[in-house]
Amino acid sequence: MTETTIGIGGAAEGTDMVLNIGPQHPSTHGVLRLRLSLDGERIGSVEPIIGYMHRGAEKLFEARDYRQIIMLANRHDWLSAFSNELGVVLAVERMLGMEVPERAVWTRTLLAELNRVLNHLMFLGSYPLELGGITPIFHAFREREDLQAVMEEVSGGRMHYMFNRVGGLKEDLPNGWHGRVRSAVAEVRSRMGTFDDLVLGNEIFRGRTRGVGVLSAQNVHAYGVSGPIARASGVDFDLRRDEPYLAYGELADTLKVPTRTAGDCLARFEVLLEQTHNALDLADACLDRLAELPPGPINQRLPKVLKAPEGHTYAWTENPLGLNGYYLVSKGEKTPYRLKLRSASYNNVQALAVLLPGTLVADMVAILGSMFFVVGDIDK
Repeated sequence: MTETTIGIGGAAEGTDMVLNIGPQHPSTHGVLRLRLSLDGERIGSVEPIIGYMHRGAEKLFEARDYRQIIMLANRHDWLSAFSNELGVVLAVERMLGMEVPERAVWTRTLLAELNRVLNHLMFLGSYPLELGGITPIFHAFREREDLQAVMEEVSGGRMHYMFNRVGGLKEDLPNGWHGRVRSAVAEVRSRMGTFDDLVLGNEIFRGRTRGVGVLSAQNVHAYGVSGPIARASGVDFDLRRDEPYLAYGELADTLKVPTRTAGDCLARFEVLLEQTHNALDLADACLDRLAELPPGPINQRLPKVLKAPEGHTYAWTENPLGLNGYYLVSKGEKTPYRLKLRSASYNNVQALAVLLPGTLVADMVAILGSMFFVVGDIDK
């Protein structure tokens, strides 16, 4: 069958129609282009075309020292900036054989879970918006603002926190900050029923998402899909539990890893929502532990010029959207020799090539939105 690109006159009878979605489509949280081959209303094949936001971060890493690359690292997934920073500093600390103060470990864990809630709330609000429901986005931004306030107070930033440092955190916490975090977490938790009832309880939302865009566990493994999307397809893997880092090894009783087996749009939303509830519980557990710790440093003193010893390492973390890894190679200089980034969204969006074919164009936005990706995390 021949192809023709859609024009003013449409496609000739008996031919597939090629339709370009993007590269500026409002449902993609960034600039992504999809090249669809259509047979009537049904998608025959899809080619995700990426790179419109590519800035060469991995090469930029090689021209910055180990303090400066934190700024680059927190920007590829702009909804997970604190978690992005973690991978870099953990890699360098591992190369240095550095022990981080206990207060820094628990505070990092707390901030990582608050960042997880902030990330998930964005998608919990924007996904219903893509399906025609405007109300949840207002609730999501109200809850986000409560948490943004305490994140901004401690770091000075609303999106790009720049609060991690090799050896710990930038500075100690403001007086009374823990209490304000506890209040913010309690406020957000008290209103999370909005998403349980208003969204999941909505029969139109369930009708648009149940049984739509089913991703099999086999394809999850084939494409390296991770995070909530993988767990919604029955792949029960979470680095926080399976290869603990930071303080997660001591939070086993609180940490829950929600999974589903349906692998559809509804399952992905349910996993994201359950994970948000659990992240709030983890934040409270971190606050309880921090209240018991004696006063002490929150970082290590570093030399004026920081050099990692010659060698290589790989540090990966369970970011809000999935596995995020940094492969660091050092030649003993103050800048990385190579730094390769494995971002969650880059792998996850590849699955669209097997997820969209056979589905209707009307379901495309529902499927696309349920993949919970950030385009900067794809293009790097």
